[in-house]
Amino acid sequence: MPLSPHARTASTARTASTARTVVTAGAVTPARPMTDPALAHRTADVRLVVRTADGTPLRRQEVVVEQTRHAFRFGCIGFDLIGLANGEIDSTPPVFGGASDASAPALADLWLDVFNTVTLPFYWGRFEPERGRPDTARLLRAARWFAERGVEVKGHPLAWHTVAPDWLTDLPVDEVETAVRDRVTRDVTDFAGVVDTWDAINEVVIMPVFDKEPNGLTRLAWDRGRIATVRLAFETARAANPGATLLLNDFDMSTAYECLIEGVLEAGIQVDALGLQSHMHQGYWGEEKTLAILDRFARFGLPLHLTETTLVSGDLMPAHIEDLNDHQVDSWPSTAEGEARQADELVRHYRTLVSHPAVASTTYWGIADEGAWLGAPAGLVRVDGTPKPAYDALRSLVRDQWWHAPTTLVTDDDGAVPVHGFLGDYVVTAGGASATFALAATGDVLDVRLAHAPSTS
Repeated sequence: MPLSPHARTASTARTASTARTVVTAGAVTPARPMTDPALAHRTADVRLVVRTADGTPLRRQEVVVEQTRHAFRFGCIGFDLIGLANGEIDSTPPVFGGASDASAPALADLWLDVFNTVTLPFYWGRFEPERGRPDTARLLRAARWFAERGVEVKGHPLAWHTVAPDWLTDLPVDEVETAVRDRVTRDVTDFAGVVDTWDAINEVVIMPVFDKEPNGLTRLAWDRGRIATVRLAFETARAANPGATLLLNDFDMSTAYECLIEGVLEAGIQVDALGLQSHMHQGYWGEEKTLAILDRFARFGLPLHLTETTLVSGDLMPAHIEDLNDHQVDSWPSTAEGEARQADELVRHYRTLVSHPAVASTTYWGIADEGAWLGAPAGLVRVDGTPKPAYDALRSLVRDQWWHAPTTLVTDDDGAVPVHGFLGDYVVTAGGASATFALAATGDVLDVRLAHAPSTS
């Protein structure tokens, strides 16, 4: 029986259901092949010295080594699970989709079995529709729910011209600036320690000329300029949480975004990572285009986060549509042919991203078709709650092909074993005692002492 998401922990959510391999001292055979040269930068070979609690080397003994977390951030939005985290049975769906509360428990099990990073919605117009009454407590409970399950939490976005609050629309520009500063300071401060990664500002390329709806952020960006508006968001957030990871995020993959980044960096604004959106409702980019985009933005020397990835399992959106939001249809079903295509393209896309050394994170934009943005069949789980081939394919990558399953090794006379695996967190166990360690770089010599878990009685 699957564990209830309420009872899940980081370890139970990530237990690989694979048979153990026994390896003698002086040799190591990983539980799954990790020999793809394109992924060599994602793996490490280390020498692990295992000691008892008093420091004595554990000589010629069996130990079990297994991975517990990837260093790479495999993310997904968690909008569907906010109600579950708050114990709600009839919550309001988020602005960009969200499955029903009835579907959430089963989705949570599927979600936690693949992803280690979540994006939560901080769209200002929904987060604070009435000035001075933000939805802090509810989002904080959701963030803690994920964090308690070993999931890294990201907030999206602090400043954006879309889904801005109505009360901001007609304020004088000076007051808009003050409101943005106050909002960023308040939320980054309130969520510090739980949400320490933020899309500081979203879609700045189009922001000053956005004309779909009146909003205060567009007027601010038009009056102050893009660079000054970026500075406002970044430096305010940095002051509120100096240790935060702050992203500049955009859907515009043209040279206009590159020019913006150049201007921001030349202005001395500290950007921690670059966010690249990849909503592929109109078709998969393909490996060549994807790598070309990654190479262009990697030149800035900053980690790349693929912040919003979408592939559909139904008919593609017509190519002539410029703004994806303009495609409104009564029904957009998933099809068997589309699901096979989605699975194939998802594997190719993730292999391409993970093979590129500049990429540090990728976030899929929704686990479920139910409540998906634009009504698109973009999820990894069908409306009836069953996983699509794309879900199984992604899980196979993340938790099988790119995962160090429990492997039994025998230590040598120094108490050491060689370990080869994907970068990330690991645990070594022997005789009921365990120790944690991290694979970070080839050539490391890691020294751990086993300890028994504290009694819970």
